[in-house]
Amino acid sequence: MAPYASDDMTTAGEADEPRAGRRRAARYVVPVTVMGVAAATIGLVPAIADSGDPDLPEITAAQLIEKIAKSDVEQLSGTVKITTDLGLPNLGGLESGLASGAVERGEGGSPADPSAKLTELASGTHTLRVAADGPDRQKVSLLEDAAEYSLIHNGKDVWGYDSRSNEVYHGTVDETGGDRGKQPPATPKDFAEEILKSVDDTTSVTVDGTAQVAGRDAYKLVVEPKQSGSTVGAISIAVDHRTGLPLKFTLTPASGGAAVVDVGFTRVSFDRPAASTFDFTPPKGAKVTEDGEPGHGREHSGKPGEAPQAPKSEEDLAKGLGGLTMLGEGWNSVATFDTGGQGLPTGEAGGDLGGFLGSLGDQVKGEFGKGTVFSTRLVNALITEDGKVYVGTVTKDALVKAADEGK
Repeated sequence: MAPYASDDMTTAGEADEPRAGRRRAARYVVPVTVMGVAAATIGLVPAIADSGDPDLPEITAAQLIEKIAKSDVEQLSGTVKITTDLGLPNLGGLESGLASGAVERGEGGSPADPSAKLTELASGTHTLRVAADGPDRQKVSLLEDAAEYSLIHNGKDVWGYDSRSNEVYHGTVDETGGDRGKQPPATPKDFAEEILKSVDDTTSVTVDGTAQVAGRDAYKLVVEPKQSGSTVGAISIAVDHRTGLPLKFTLTPASGGAAVVDVGFTRVSFDRPAASTFDFTPPKGAKVTEDGEPGHGREHSGKPGEAPQAPKSEEDLAKGLGGLTMLGEGWNSVATFDTGGQGLPTGEAGGDLGGFLGSLGDQVKGEFGKGTVFSTRLVNALITEDGKVYVGTVTKDALVKAADEGK
């Protein structure tokens, strides 16, 4: 393996506060994206076992990031996997049972709605087929036992099809792609961009050798927090040395053990997919739900003849959460908002429900008062007795400190 510049590259700090605020907000987006995976409709785990370290030309971290930024891959197809291990508590099927019951009662929307598939990707391993032909045509198919879910974007149309229920979801995007921001990350590049756009002077970025991913030679870019107190240990991004396309994304926690998120191609081709790949016609007998219908995607007043309203903006959502604000900087950023109500009913005062909720979290106290910390291997949340919420990819102690300082 050729020698590599393990230069520690950080971006220069920017003086103006608005841009600094955006960086902190972007940092908070990372755990949200991961948990959506918070809204991922595609997942990947590397079926890639490293099969020898390729001998590639030396490259610096700055050059490798530039290579990613200049990557112009628009056509591809392949198979990807995602493994997510957030360490969420096992509720014994309660969550899925409640969700399925809500759908049966007509409360949870169509099972073909992309948002209905999110919780499935929050844990375990999933295999998908992906295809893309420019910004207006993409397809992701989630392979399940004796069933398949597909999400197809073709021009203005977005289709979701669940073969198990034979239901179809249909939505549209505007010509400028204004609604596309709601679409979930679909490849390792999407995950990598979320991380790299929030790199600042609290971050170490280095090149750590090479690897083979899906039969292609790649460099390994490693992103790590310089600060203590973050639950993020390191993020490794395998970058195709020819195209600059991220082929694999792995996030490991500071606590050690298996990766929290492991996303990677197991097979990839950069040939243009056939145009028919993105064609979709609802199967005969399938129930079709339009995005604008009440309870599906867009808000509706319920008044006859009144058009559905677009979802609230981030600013509106922040207002609804008591004014979402960020505390701290870099990897230790904590989002906080006020629910405007009482905290969770925990302890003896909360009865059986309080006891159950208390068993899922840790009771803490500080200058802010008392509260409960609910933890995963990546994201932790503190809910105080007076209804304030603090969330971040930080340790329990860091959350308590943030709550004390934010009081």
